[in-house]
Order: sequence, then C-alpha cells, then structure tokens
Amino acid sequence: MLALCTLLSALVLLTSSAPLERRAPHKLLLISFDGFRWNYDQDVDTPNMDTMSRDGVKAKYMTPAFITITSPCHFTILTGRYIENHGVIHNMFFNATTGQKVTYLPTQGISEWWDNGTLPIWITAQRQGLKTASLFFPGGNATYRGETVDVKKVESSGHNYSNETEWEENVETVMKWFTEEDLDFVALYFGEPDVTGHKYGPETQERKDMVSQVDRMVGYIRRRVQHYDLESNLNIIIIADHGMTTVQKGTDEILLRTIPNFKFSDLQFHLVDYGPSGLLVPKEGNLEKVYQALKDGHPKLHVYKKEEVPERLHYSKHERISPLVLYGDPGYVIHGLAKFQFNNGEHGFDNEVMDMKTIFRAVGPSFKQGLLVEPFESVNVYPLMCELLGIKPEVHDGSLEVTRNMLISSSESLYYLFYIIKKNYGSSSTKFKCS
Repeated sequence: MLALCTLLSALVLLTSSAPLERRAPHKLLLISFDGFRWNYDQDVDTPNMDTMSRDGVKAKYMTPAFITITSPCHFTILTGRYIENHGVIHNMFFNATTGQKVTYLPTQGISEWWDNGTLPIWITAQRQGLKTASLFFPGGNATYRGETVDVKKVESSGHNYSNETEWEENVETVMKWFTEEDLDFVALYFGEPDVTGHKYGPETQERKDMVSQVDRMVGYIRRRVQHYDLESNLNIIIIADHGMTTVQKGTDEILLRTIPNFKFSDLQFHLVDYGPSGLLVPKEGNLEKVYQALKDGHPKLHVYKKEEVPERLHYSKHERISPLVLYGDPGYVIHGLAKFQFNNGEHGFDNEVMDMKTIFRAVGPSFKQGLLVEPFESVNVYPLMCELLGIKPEVHDGSLEVTRNMLISSSESLYYLFYIIKKNYGSSSTKFKCS
C-alpha cells in the first residue's frame, strides 16, 4: 500500500499548478558492469537486459574517454570531465620523480590521486542536501576537499569480483540504503565481465557465460526494486567504463627493448607493461632522442609528444601526463623489457575502436520507454544524472542536450505512474487508505 500511496501522491503533484517542464526529483542508482563491451548482448541470450530496454532507454553504444581503462573512465562518468581535465590519468598512482608506482586497489585509497579540483557527483549532491553512497565504485574511497561519500563499502585486497552470491548481497545492501537510510544516489560497481574478458578473451564461452550472469543480476536488481516498492521513485542507469578486445600474440608483438636505438637507460621514468598504453619520461635532454627512436619503431605502435596527442583524445593538457604518450593498435599491448603481460583480452586502446565502445541503459519514472538512441560520449552521463537528481552540476565537458530526448514530459510521467499502478495493482481488489 505504501507504494500505491506514493504513486497517488505523485499524481497529485504532477497535476498541480507547477510548471509542466518541472519534474520532481527521484532517487538514482548508477550501476557499472566493468568491461561490458557494447555488443556483448548480441551473441548471448539476455532476456533481462532486453526487457529493461523495452521498459526504458538503450543507446546503440557509448564512447568512453581515452585512455580506456577503469579508474579514468569511471571518473569521467562521475564528473563529466575528460581525463586531461579531471587528472585521474591512469589506474595506478605514480610519482615520476621518485619512481613510485601503486597498483589499482591501493590507488583507490590515495586521495591525492583523485582530488584534483574536480568534484565527483557524490560530493556535489551532498553539498546540495542529498545523501549518497558508493559500493565498490572507483573513486568512492577517496576524500575530496575534506569530504567523503556519506556511505561506502570498499572491497578488500584479493577481492573475488565474480561471486554471484555476493552480488545479490550487495544489491540487498543498496536496497536498504535507499529505503532504511533514505539515500538519494548510489553508485554500484561490479568487476565483471572485465575480469573474465581479460583472463579468457572476449570471444570465448567463458565470457559469454559471465554475460549471462550479468543478465541474471539485472533481472534480480529489478525484482528487488519492485519488492522494495521503489519502482515509481527510482531511476536506474547501467553503464560500463570500456569494452574489450582480443590480444594479438605472435612474432609481431610490441617489445620496446627490441626497438633499434631505444634504451631504457635514456628514461627517468616509465609506465609500461599495463596493456596497450605507455607513459615515458625521458631524462633531461633525451626527449627528442627517445621520440625519434620510437616513433617508427613498430608498425603497430603510436608515439606522441604530449602536446601532439590528437585533440579528439583529450589526453594531453594535464601536468601528470608524461612528455611521451604511447599506445598500440587494436589488440597490441606494449611490453617493456620482456613479455610480462599474459591476458587474452585487453582494453586501453583508442576510444574510436569499436571494441572499446560500451553500453548505456536506463529505466525508471524519468525515462521514456522502448527508446533506442544514437551513440554518445560518456562525458554526457554526468549532466543527465544531475538533472535526474535535481542538482546544479559543476563545470563539465558534457551537455544535457545530448540526452534530454531520453526524458519524459510531465504528461508522460502520468502515463508511467498509471502503468506502474496497473502493473502492480490492476488485478487487485484490495481496499486501501492513505493517511
């Protein structure tokens, strides 16, 4: 009865004298399935994702930021800034002066890596009176200008991202955050199908099986939303950070050590052996020497001076970006002194590569039904989320005009509410009273 009373109250508000273009704020759940390539649902039966598309909005695909790796791309979604503007330029914290490098999970807790003057949506929403949470979401374990996410859950070292039972437990936690703690915005992260795509490759049965698990979870989430009477008051957005492609292995792999005239001794610092990208800091006076040795050193290797990185990649302006930026052609990872990378699937390539494209799905009281939209860049998710939450965004690189066509009008909101009433109560003869 609580849900029905909420629906009726919403109807009263919508039919009041408020301007037609105004929408009452709803709660928002942002879900990321790491490494879910844009077409993973085309070779696997995904009934729950298909149903969500019919009930809401689906983009043909979404273009992630460059470089197409986890933390930088997620922070672009949280801030609406390109990577060169928000400064989280890599998964790993590093210090080019001392040579320090920190792996992915410990980097999540190093606030100086994340807190570069750009506020994620959690902090902006909290400053405007909303309550927010992060469950395993990249960036959720950092402090921003002295502020942290209201509620958070952080994974431990060696975490198993594939445990479906834990997935269900995490969903239950999120539902209780929305209902018992009355949170307004939650960002929920799943580490799959990225882990499986890396280990086995994106064209394998193992990856297909994991996509089926993801689809089961989408169905589970929507059932729990209905169970907790949140269907009329919760918008859900499902995204991913990047796609995945098969690693090319053989005699033509990129091995920097074998490139003529290139020497690691000419470098002050390097960050390679991390997929297809690389950051190099030559020793003073050696920039041109290193650049000339590498620029035509391998047919599958792209080498740029920082200021010459193509503008469309938005990966040159930040002070953390090294003097030389490297990345490989699709499927070609960069090895340094030896072949230390053994993944069968990788990401981090040019974001124009189709295998790097990813997904966008949305459903809820603010979204149209059965709408297929044209591709767009991930920087545009942030202003959409701010609109859904009714908050004023920070400076960002996206535009609400890109996604505004997904949102329903006030009259369509009435239709959606009547749809939910009919779906949940249409066949019921239960008498009720709203106090």
